Amino acid sequence: MATEGRKPLISGNWKMHHNHFEAIQTVQKLSYQLTSADYRAVDVSVHPPFTDLRSVQTVLDADEIPISLGAQHCHWEDKGAFTGEVSPLMLAKLDVAYVIAGHSERRDLFGETDEMVNAKVKAIIAAGMTPIMCVGEHLEEREAGVTEERVSSQVRAGLAGVTSEQVAAMVIAYEPIWAIGTGRTATPDDAQAVCAAIRKVVGDAVSTEAASAVRIQYGGSVKPTNTAELMAQDDIDGALVGGASLDPDDFSRIVQYHLAE
Repeated sequence: MATEGRKPLISGNWKMHHNHFEAIQTVQKLSYQLTSADYRAVDVSVHPPFTDLRSVQTVLDADEIPISLGAQHCHWEDKGAFTGEVSPLMLAKLDVAYVIAGHSERRDLFGETDEMVNAKVKAIIAAGMTPIMCVGEHLEEREAGVTEERVSSQVRAGLAGVTSEQVAAMVIAYEPIWAIGTGRTATPDDAQAVCAAIRKVVGDAVSTEAASAVRIQYGGSVKPTNTAELMAQDDIDGALVGGASLDPDDFSRIVQYHLAE
């Protein structure tokens, strides 16, 4: 369970789903189901597609909904000839609070390297936003017994050149690639073991203060039925939720895992 000072963060990654009308409806329905007690217990962010960001921002602001706006991706340059990319400064102007960096789908499908993820992490921080840096292993790596080695190398590379204070304010998401969208989930003990290893790497590579403060999410087929057990683990401070975050009923139940404590 997240310790004192590490407030849990539940993030909904909508991926390439919902046009801006659907996004507005989803965030409004979600807000109807969450209470002030939920927001006191858990930080919540939603990460819609780029085309939805302005619409969702307007709703969150106009209705004073205490849900943070997040983005799924950005480039590491502030501007330039990068057709199809989005600048971190553009996101910051939309009051985006969190930006996902290095999601497994970006790494696998679009060739993002550890070095690119590191550049994004630095750019997101420089623009005044918080990176959610994703790390995780493939099934063959897990079966070969090199999960911690693979994840640790991603953490070290992604945090290279980032200060202790900056790391302390970040979010790192452990998302085993074999569990994303498959219905398979790491057991709470397995997820805890990897998240604890991530925290140790942060302590060794950055500082003990950063390791104590950084929030570590678990992602990979998170559902209302498994959230409470995952969140009960010492080093799991939140969840990066994919498919279940598209349904306001399911996502609200995930956010309200704390009611079962």
